[in-house]
Amino acid sequence: MKNLPDHVKAYKRTPAFNADTVPAGLLKAHQTKDSVWGKIVILEGELEYTINEPDTEVIVLSNHRHGVVEPTILHQIKPLGEVKFYVEFYR
Repeated sequence: MKNLPDHVKAYKRTPAFNADTVPAGLLKAHQTKDSVWGKIVILEGELEYTINEPDTEVIVLSNHRHGVVEPTILHQIKPLGEVKFYVEFYR
C-alpha cells in the first residue's frame, strides 16, 4: 500500500461509520476521482480493505494501521465485527 503524497491536503471527511451504518457503496468495488486520495482511519475494531488493481491486495486495518486509497483505483471494504471508522479525502 502506498503512502499519501506529501503535496496533498485534506479537504473533506465522512462522518464516523460503524458496521451497521457503513454505506452499501463502500462494500463493493468503487473508486475515487482522478487526483483524489483517501485515508481510511479506524477508531475502533478492524476493517478488511481490498485493493482490486493492479493486483488484488487484502489488508486488515486497525487503529494502528490506516488505509490509503489511490485515485481511480478500484477498492472495497468489509467490517470485521464491530468497527468505527471514517474516510478523509485529499487532493
